[in-house]
Amino acid sequence: MSDRPLLSADSSSHYGASDRTSDSPVLSEYDEQNRQTVEKRLLRKLDLRFAFLVLMYIMSCMDRTNAAAARLRGFEEDLGMTGNQFNTLMSIFYVGYLLTQTPSNMFLVRMTRPSLYLSNCMAICGAITLFIGVAQTYHAILILRFMVGVVEAAFFPGAIFLLSRWYKRNELGYRTALLACGSPISNAFSALTASGILASLDGTLGFAGWRWLFFVEGILTIVVAISAIWILPDFPSSSSVWLLPDERILAKLRMEEEVTVRNEHKGTPVEGWSGLIDALTDWRVWWLGAALILMEASLSFRIFFPTLSATMGYNSTITLLLCAPPWILGTATLFLVARHSDATGDRFWHTAGPLFVAIIGFMVAISTMNAAVRYLSLFLMAQAPVAHVVSLTWVMNTFSQSRSKCAVAIAFINAMSSLGYIGSSYFWPSRWGPSYANSCGICILTSTMCIVMLWVFRRHLSRCNEAAEAEEQALGLRKGFRYFL
Repeated sequence: MSDRPLLSADSSSHYGASDRTSDSPVLSEYDEQNRQTVEKRLLRKLDLRFAFLVLMYIMSCMDRTNAAAARLRGFEEDLGMTGNQFNTLMSIFYVGYLLTQTPSNMFLVRMTRPSLYLSNCMAICGAITLFIGVAQTYHAILILRFMVGVVEAAFFPGAIFLLSRWYKRNELGYRTALLACGSPISNAFSALTASGILASLDGTLGFAGWRWLFFVEGILTIVVAISAIWILPDFPSSSSVWLLPDERILAKLRMEEEVTVRNEHKGTPVEGWSGLIDALTDWRVWWLGAALILMEASLSFRIFFPTLSATMGYNSTITLLLCAPPWILGTATLFLVARHSDATGDRFWHTAGPLFVAIIGFMVAISTMNAAVRYLSLFLMAQAPVAHVVSLTWVMNTFSQSRSKCAVAIAFINAMSSLGYIGSSYFWPSRWGPSYANSCGICILTSTMCIVMLWVFRRHLSRCNEAAEAEEQALGLRKGFRYFL
């Protein structure tokens, strides 16, 4: 195909680090006929580059959960941990994670090189993970875990926001799922990696196996982060040598059209503080934040998945290997549910469904100590993270009318959800093992409360859509913005 651009460069507005300054251009007949071909080519390039975000997220998740695997091979004993100190070590990460997500996204929305920012944050994360491997005291590792949370907070909400600057609303669910699948893949891959490292490197050069776990994963994180500087895309308005002129213009135009559909006022400047105020004064942000706190509390089993696997009575190597299959199935389910959610435009039932499946898993775990049945319960529990992915897409869809508000809402709601992890790290004390019936009961309760809150939210959005439709019919207007339900 010819490299002839769809539109002249000066007919499109600057989109990405700043707001629209002109009306969306009207495509010529030539452009209409060729747009589909160029759009497919653009999406293919974007998908290939954003696929690297998945690898980055895998490493990010491994850095935050590797302590759970290290626990199986002397981590607590070597550092002299007692009581709930390990639980505190796990929860302190989310304290740092909570504090910096919103400021980070407010900063990101004003940048022109998000690729550089996200890559540097990840490289720092890897360096801190290396230092954890050489730390000699519990308090030193506690401080380092807090620092990992502070730095890593920039990545996930920042990556989600970056996706929303390139993809349209009906494309975001599947792409968000692709990114978020890094979490279950990480859970599976880290278990396999940890089993190999802990078994083969223990005692090498005088270091315990759990220290090698932090060394290896820290180095891998740094390598991936450095590579990302040249692979990740920036905003559509930034110069991109990997895009042809017509692809770059179409990328801007697609976002212009999204703004038009959302009835965004022209010439509204990007103001970080304005977005913050708008988000904090919208009760829906707080409502969704509270719902996701409950959801994340119910997902706390992810942190202690190796511990739950260990209740079946196998050695540490087999225990870690058994962690992988449930997460592999969870990853496959994630793709299917996210695709179907985009195709149907439904968010609530695709969020509530996986939570219902997880509730069944918790009930099964409570009812028996039979190894085979409890292993089945792990497969059911591993479906719950699908709900988190769909709910984040729902957040982006709901607050997509304003870019700055959307950036803050994503980060703020994700930060609020971290509160669920901070408290729920204490849902799994060793004294409640090996059945952990009390822990599973708490997860059932928080899952149910979350579903109820999301149902109320769905009813509110449905009434908003009905009111918008009635107004359009009364005034003879064309169909405008509708909330996804």
